[in-house]
Amino acid sequence: MTIEAPVSKFRIRNLLIYIIALLAAAGWFAYDGFLNEKFIAEHTKDGKPDSTLAINQIGPFVFLAAGAALIAYLLILKKRKIVADDTGLIISSKRAVPYDSIEKIDKTNFKDKGFFVITFKDALGNIQEIKLTDRKHDNLSAILERLIEKIS
Repeated sequence: MTIEAPVSKFRIRNLLIYIIALLAAAGWFAYDGFLNEKFIAEHTKDGKPDSTLAINQIGPFVFLAAGAALIAYLLILKKRKIVADDTGLIISSKRAVPYDSIEKIDKTNFKDKGFFVITFKDALGNIQEIKLTDRKHDNLSAILERLIEKIS
């Protein structure tokens, strides 16, 4: 049986807040830079825009590009998850940790701060650590229980 830990709602909501803020800033800057005639007249000297108007005319494109990048990141991020199956812990398509390579799990901060650290040996025999936090993934308590069950 597999247990999944999808990307946390906390992280998704924060990204949505950033996207909305960037789009609102783009709208505000676009209004002041292109539509608000009083603002344009105030910040135009000798037929040339001053630095404030120039920033308000360039800003919307920068904010829209940053918002589009965050939307693309959000779409990619929604597909990520941590999976604990019968063979091991799959963190990403490139990183899997078999249960027999796990040396210890430090869960002392899980209840207070919401994270635990897994220490394991990779394929080359090097000791690696992974910190899993509930700020990035939901359902980590079930993953932690599964890890403890499999390594003990």
